[in-house]
Amino acid sequence: MAAETAAFTAVVALLITAVVSQTPPTIYTNHTVGGPAGWFFNATNNISTTNYSSWAASQTFNLGDLLIFRTNSNQTVIQTYNLTTFKSCSFDDASDNDTVQYNGGESDFNKPLIIPVPLTIKGPNYFFSDADDGVQCQRGMAFEIQVNTGLGLPPSLNQPPPPPYATPPSPDSAQTPPLTIPQTKDNGGFKSVANFRRDFLLMAVMALLLLW
Repeated sequence: MAAETAAFTAVVALLITAVVSQTPPTIYTNHTVGGPAGWFFNATNNISTTNYSSWAASQTFNLGDLLIFRTNSNQTVIQTYNLTTFKSCSFDDASDNDTVQYNGGESDFNKPLIIPVPLTIKGPNYFFSDADDGVQCQRGMAFEIQVNTGLGLPPSLNQPPPPPYATPPSPDSAQTPPLTIPQTKDNGGFKSVANFRRDFLLMAVMALLLLW
């Protein structure tokens, strides 16, 4: 009997854990990258100040969440959806539509920065610092996250894409309607320029015949 009770309790606990783990989030989350360590490279030891992959593995990321990079201008923040770019530790050959560099607008060294990065695309997202010709990335300043749907994008981030570009028609292909001019009020209608020229020529020929 005791064994059956223990087994039943274990099953209930397992079911509760499964339900809790599948409960959708109710708020958007700000994730400070690296926790208290921030986003820094230890140049003395030539290694990142913390294990960013381990930090990322301890978090749950959803659309609309923010990654907060507490750093300085000695590091860079590169976000990419391209695994090849991520593995190369460089965005020199990256495409404009899958890789973004955040620098906080600061060009001097050792300037403190706080860089917020919104998570707007579901699936794998990759982050790294390409400073020191990619050495920082190679020495630990890189991590991968998996972004879930969660609550979906908030309205401020969920903007419809612009309409596709359509090439305007060239002047040669534009259709110009025939020009018309009014006739005399005796017949009260309109006639085209071509007909007007024809009648004018006939009148000119008749005038010449009369003068002849």
